[in-house]
Amino acid sequence: MRRSRFAAYVGSLLLATVTALTGATTAQASQLAAPGGYVALGDSYSSGVGAGSYLSASGDCKRSTKAYPYLWAAAHSPSSFDFTACSGARTGDVLASQLTPLNAATALVSISVGGNDAGFADVMTTCVLQSDSACLSRIDTAKAYVDSTLPGKLDSVYSAIRSKAPSARVVVLGYPRFYKLGSTCVGLSETKRKAINGAADYLDTAIAKRAAHFGYVFGDVRTTFTGHEICSGNSWLHSLNWLNVGESYHPTAAGQSGGYLPVLNGLA
Repeated sequence: MRRSRFAAYVGSLLLATVTALTGATTAQASQLAAPGGYVALGDSYSSGVGAGSYLSASGDCKRSTKAYPYLWAAAHSPSSFDFTACSGARTGDVLASQLTPLNAATALVSISVGGNDAGFADVMTTCVLQSDSACLSRIDTAKAYVDSTLPGKLDSVYSAIRSKAPSARVVVLGYPRFYKLGSTCVGLSETKRKAINGAADYLDTAIAKRAAHFGYVFGDVRTTFTGHEICSGNSWLHSLNWLNVGESYHPTAAGQSGGYLPVLNGLA
């Protein structure tokens, strides 16, 4: 009888131990299977303008199923995915209408913003339609804005993200250089192309600096786009398209999957 009681006691102890261990393992597996939510913020470079295959519900925001956020979510199956990036968005638009999905459970945030604030569209319009000197002058104006005003606007966005999603890993994506230099190519002069590339570098440097201030990681896509600029012969960027001006100077589907997605994969 004593042996039976002892055996029963040991058996129940083992059962409890196994149950506890199994429960812990199950909980760990559950945590691995549910990495948290992903929220994709930003402008047209994040929404996927130029990539085609736009979600009808996104309207003028032109969110594409071929944009890097959509591709990342399809490959990694986050516990939730909110795609609020929108064509034409500036920092104020992100603050006003894109941050609602962020919460304490958000594990990953990606964002590209700042180009529209700095006058991207006007710079390109000036450089396409006017002289070299007018192009360089407009770029100088944009650089002055990047120095004086953009940092504060970026800080407001980055601070709001941290406040709403305090545990999230935030990946701030930059912009590619537009042109391969030193090659024969119909369109803008070499002077304009060089200045536009320099402006992209200037903007990326400013964005990376503010991102680092908040402990965010900067995703530099200039490396992945190297060899795929306009005038390269294998461009991942649309050149000027008079039939669809809005897609001009935006990444193609290949630019999203080959230029942006690998950078996010490496940092997320």
